[in-house]
Amino acid sequence: MIILGIESTAHTYGVAILKDQEVLANEKRSFTTPTGGMVPAKVADHHVEHCDHVLRAALNKAGITPAQIDLIAYARGPGLGHTLRVGAAMAKSLALLLKKPLAGVNHCVAHLEIGRLLTPAKDPVLLYASGANTQVIAYEAGRYRVFGETLDIGVGNFLDGFGRALSLGFPAGPAIERLAKKGAEQGAELLRLPYSVKGMDVSFGGLLTKLKAMIRSEKHPPEQLCFSVQETVFAMLVEVAERAMAHCGKQELVLGGGVACNQRLQEMCRVMAEERGGKSYAPPNEYLVDNAAMIAWNGLLLHEQGMTLTPEEADIRPYERTDDVDAER
Repeated sequence: MIILGIESTAHTYGVAILKDQEVLANEKRSFTTPTGGMVPAKVADHHVEHCDHVLRAALNKAGITPAQIDLIAYARGPGLGHTLRVGAAMAKSLALLLKKPLAGVNHCVAHLEIGRLLTPAKDPVLLYASGANTQVIAYEAGRYRVFGETLDIGVGNFLDGFGRALSLGFPAGPAIERLAKKGAEQGAELLRLPYSVKGMDVSFGGLLTKLKAMIRSEKHPPEQLCFSVQETVFAMLVEVAERAMAHCGKQELVLGGGVACNQRLQEMCRVMAEERGGKSYAPPNEYLVDNAAMIAWNGLLLHEQGMTLTPEEADIRPYERTDDVDAER
């Protein structure tokens, strides 16, 4: 079966084509800016501008024609309503034109399922760390159950807010990682920062407020701030992930989401899991960041469960949670 997937939940517009489990193409264009962050209307305009080019690039790379597509999957939510509508409109148009079924995919579940596809993990705890989402999840009785999550903002949005205060542009994560590595190499002293773990949940708002005040004081170089931020925030994520592994009796951890591309976070998770006699896995970065291949793969899973849609039924769900979704596997 050939599946076309469309990702448009936030700053990335992507189109992928899978033939069963083989990724034939995984093309994307991402909104970036040297200053500030995302303005939803501007990001939607970016997606409208690039959606046709990305679709053509994916078809050309896969070497197929639209007529060969069997199923069209699109990101249904959660995400920005402005950008979700762009992807949904493209999916519905293609479905009507080609007379093919649709699959509406939960973006969070897609991150998790692609991790299970691309790693040896069988029944892991999942640390999902992305822009708007920070959750510790495990599968039980037909659903992904959320065992811990952020109480305010997602870790990626926290990093972007911190990056804006340092004038690093959007997205800020890669620049923060580079500066943190430089700080570590220079032997930067670890600053004492607010550490907010509340049971199984985490909180970043107070830390961000503190950091903005520290940046305004100009007492600490960016390298030291970035190093200290990574060490503090990632320790919080690893702590709640380890607690979930102990609670669920699981020995595998899988990372998902764009923040999980960070090498320091991957290293900390690996050390934690190994000390427990377990394993930590991370798919390649191409499948950690927002991408359409994960949408196509989850669309195939939904099709196999008989959970397809007509164009009239295809909607968007900007606020749908991970644990709202039936996920039989």
